[in-house]
Amino acid sequence: QVQLVESGGGLVQAGESLRLSCAASGSIFSINAMGWYRQGSGKQRELVAAITSGGSTQYADSVKGRFTISRDNAKNTVYLQMNNLGPEDTDTYYCNTQARTYTSRGLSYTGDYWGQGTQVTVSS
Repeated sequence: QVQLVESGGGLVQAGESLRLSCAASGSIFSINAMGWYRQGSGKQRELVAAITSGGSTQYADSVKGRFTISRDNAKNTVYLQMNNLGPEDTDTYYCNTQARTYTSRGLSYTGDYWGQGTQVTVSS
């Protein structure tokens, strides 16, 4: 199993910045892509940004130029630097990863794992 622990959310004013972190732990053999999603009340969860193990990135159009995703493979940690935040960015942000783990029977298939979510609130 893989545990994802997120941190860095909070309440900021429009135009300010936040940095989210998500650390993966557990019996990890390998981690593939890592990403951040967000979901507001009554809305579908949407991809914000993702990064492959090789460093290729993908962003939602709404955050391009403002958000930057990065990862530290040695620490199994992914970051999301969010600049110039606006009220439209208010949501719960979830970390996601696909990983293979060590099990008593050998290596697992690639599993999909989620963090518990961290709230980002931007006031106007």
